[in-house]
Amino acid sequence: MNNYQPNQMHYMPQMPQSIVVYPVDAYVVETLKSVIGKQVLLETTRGGISGCIADVKPDHVVLDVRGRNFFVRICEIVWIMPE
Repeated sequence: MNNYQPNQMHYMPQMPQSIVVYPVDAYVVETLKSVIGKQVLLETTRGGISGCIADVKPDHVVLDVRGRNFFVRICEIVWIMPE
């Protein structure tokens, strides 16, 4: 015997969701903050990009490249070179 009634709300337990946590690389964030407003070359895992550091957050940097903003994840940065 089935007790299912189609128009009634049934409780569905929520499955725990995975959360990906990237550690903050404090030294890289501090270095990037020290060159805000200056031209840099960022080498990333996808290649190099050159521009002016516009803003720095714990997980990404905003790079102004000829008036266009690029948001680069800090965990993808290999090295930084001021120009």
